[in-house]
Amino acid sequence: MTAADAEPVKTSTADEVGVRYELAGPVATVTLCRPDVLNAQTPAMWSELSNISRKLPGDVRVVIVRAEGRAFSAGLDLSVAKGNGDSSLARLAQLSAVDCADRIAGFQTAFTWLRSPSIVSVAAVQGHAIGAGFQLALNCDMRVLADDARFSMAEVSLGLVPDLGGTKRLTELIGPSRALEICVTGRRIAADEADRIGLATSVVPRAELDEAVTALVTAVLAGDAGAVAEIKGLLAGAPGRSYAEQDRAEREAQTRRLSELLGAGE
Repeated sequence: MTAADAEPVKTSTADEVGVRYELAGPVATVTLCRPDVLNAQTPAMWSELSNISRKLPGDVRVVIVRAEGRAFSAGLDLSVAKGNGDSSLARLAQLSAVDCADRIAGFQTAFTWLRSPSIVSVAAVQGHAIGAGFQLALNCDMRVLADDARFSMAEVSLGLVPDLGGTKRLTELIGPSRALEICVTGRRIAADEADRIGLATSVVPRAELDEAVTALVTAVLAGDAGAVAEIKGLLAGAPGRSYAEQDRAEREAQTRRLSELLGAGE
C-alpha cells in the first residue's frame, strides 16, 4: 500500500474543459480527458491547469500528469488555434507585442508550475505527445513512457516556436545540438530513442505504465520530504552554477537539513 492509497481520493472534475484533478493524500493526479481528440489542448485547459496549481494543498509532494485514451496529447487543438476566439493565433497576432507576450506568459503558467521545488512531478506518457503535449511532459521532473510513446516538437510545421516552457529542459536533457535538430525538424521520437538520449526516466510496456508510475511515486514518498525538496533544488540549479557555487549550495542545503532534523547548533 502506498501513502496515497491510505487516503480517500478527492476528485474535482472539469470534464467539459478536458482536465480532471484528483487528490489522494500527498499525491495529486491531473488527467487530460479529451480522448476523442487525442487530448488536444486548448486555452481553457491551460486555464484549468493554472487553477489546479493555485489550489494544490501545501502537503502535496507528488503530482502525476496522465491522459485518457491512446495518446498523451496531440498538442494544440488546431480548431481553436485557427478559429475566431480570443486565444486564436489570428487574435494573438493582432495584439501589441507586449500584450501578446503577456498572453503567452499566462499560457506558460499552466506548464511551469510543474517545476516547482516543493513537488516532484511525474508524466505518464502513452502514444503521441506532440507540441504542447511534449512540452507538458518536459515540464515534469520525470517521464515514465509506455513503449508506444512518441514525442514530437511540431510547432515548426506551423511556422511557430515552442513557447510553453519546454526548450530549456529539452536542451538540458539532451544538449543544444540534438535539441535544435528535434525542434527544427519536428520529427517523431520513439520511446526507445527517447530512453537512449535521456528524455525518458524509464520505458515500460503499455500495460504496465500505471504500475510503473505508482512504484516510482511510492519510492519518492519513501524519502524524507525536506530532503527530497532540497535535492530537487540542488539538481535543478546545478546547470547554472559553477563547481564552487554548487559546492556551496550543497553545504547550505545540508546545514538546513541538519538544523531541521536535529535542531540548530550552538
